[in-house]
Amino acid sequence: MRNKIYALLFFLTITLNQPLSAQQKANNKKLDAMIVKGLEDWKIPGLAAIVVKDGEVVFQKTYGVKNLDTKEKVDENTLFNMASTTKAVVAIAMGMLVDEGKLNWDDKVIDHLPYFKLSDPYSTADARIKDLFTHNLGIGNADALWIIDSTSTRETIRKFQFAKKTYPLRGGFTYQNIMYAVAGEVIAAVSGKPWNEFVKERIFNPLGMTRTQAIAKDVFSVGNYVTPYLDDPEDGLVEVDYGFSDQIGPAGMICSTPHDISNYLTFLVNDGIYKSDTLVKPKTFKYLFEPHSFLGSNGTYPTNALTKPNWNTYGLGWFQQDYKGHKLDFHTGSLFGLVAIAGVMHSKNLAVYVFANLDHAELRHAIMYKAMDLYGFNDNSRDWHSEVFKLYEGFKKENLEILNKRVKERAENTKPSLPLEAYEGSYNSEMLGTVIVTVQDNVLQTNFNDFITYKAEHWHYDTFITNKDSRFREKLLIRFELNTEGKINQLDFLDEVFTKTEEEDD
Repeated sequence: MRNKIYALLFFLTITLNQPLSAQQKANNKKLDAMIVKGLEDWKIPGLAAIVVKDGEVVFQKTYGVKNLDTKEKVDENTLFNMASTTKAVVAIAMGMLVDEGKLNWDDKVIDHLPYFKLSDPYSTADARIKDLFTHNLGIGNADALWIIDSTSTRETIRKFQFAKKTYPLRGGFTYQNIMYAVAGEVIAAVSGKPWNEFVKERIFNPLGMTRTQAIAKDVFSVGNYVTPYLDDPEDGLVEVDYGFSDQIGPAGMICSTPHDISNYLTFLVNDGIYKSDTLVKPKTFKYLFEPHSFLGSNGTYPTNALTKPNWNTYGLGWFQQDYKGHKLDFHTGSLFGLVAIAGVMHSKNLAVYVFANLDHAELRHAIMYKAMDLYGFNDNSRDWHSEVFKLYEGFKKENLEILNKRVKERAENTKPSLPLEAYEGSYNSEMLGTVIVTVQDNVLQTNFNDFITYKAEHWHYDTFITNKDSRFREKLLIRFELNTEGKINQLDFLDEVFTKTEEEDD
């Protein structure tokens, strides 16, 4: 009762539409100026930034346009993709079930989801609910499962059993989206309703997140959403296809708005309390933000070069590190032309969120750290935009050098071992499904699972390269191999082997 009274008094104190202080107004002006400069340098079409301090929205502003052709402006109700910042929402939902006594963090996954299976029998048997959120089950990344296929969630999880074990259970860190899809299935099994209905009923509705969509494809019917873009080195800003993959929705498909996110951030800085309602018990809320995985160099962010943290950990849906002597919980989200970042510093009652509709618009990092400095420490000493921009321009240069090296290493004046028609056929991978290869206009058409098709031109020997007509403008290598009879028997793509079916060699 005391906690509820305190929460109510606290809420009433901070929500009486108090005017911004002179310091907050000054901070807003500084943050806005940096964002405006950043938008120009990064060439970002549309962006939104939100800052909540002590339970009060002190900065919420939208910039630019939803679509470069229509020129429609971004507003507070425009839907962006939360991408991997979705993960924290799903962890909160699981915590609510823990609060209800319907499961425990240390429950075995197979006790709630009997069909759950990994390539390692021991890991399958001992995987716990909390392990679904911490990226340390010891299984290699298998994001190709949802990038080149659109099968059901359950079938995606079934196929994940073919992903290889790469280190001992809880003995490392490999970012793993598929396990969040498993978490969503556990929520459904325990609560009796799909994960998306559960988060809408238990999180979105209480927080007044009225336009937030747990099923990404629903944005097309509700309207007012952004278009994704990519900054191509040769062609400049280009529109890319939406990459919504709702079969792994709990990993990164929630779409929300600046207005709705401001309510979510208020909930986060109030330790699980929104207005007078305790949505998550204090003990559970604290557990979400405790360190659960320890990161070495694998899994850390490039911005570590600028922030120089002493430690890096992962909670339940949150990366964590020290910043200016305080613990910072944060997470980026990136999904084919749409990005986000969320940051929370509980010791300062401060939370920041950024949306943008440009692939890897890393201005998001600069905004988060600048906001932390301004509203948490009254510090305006660092030019975060310039520092982050310079850092990532360096990475662009390195990536360009890698591409140039690939071009230099290309064997000139080679040709395929066989006529192009010999490469046609059906190839299969236990994990990634089927690719049908055909020839059209002297170019290989590689159709993966009737979902995505890459046009592939000859690179050298029996290796082909996808061209910019591909769905997300990828330039990926597809390598074919011949058997001892001189016939094509497999292709290698995305580090996976697809074996040609026998009937094609008859």
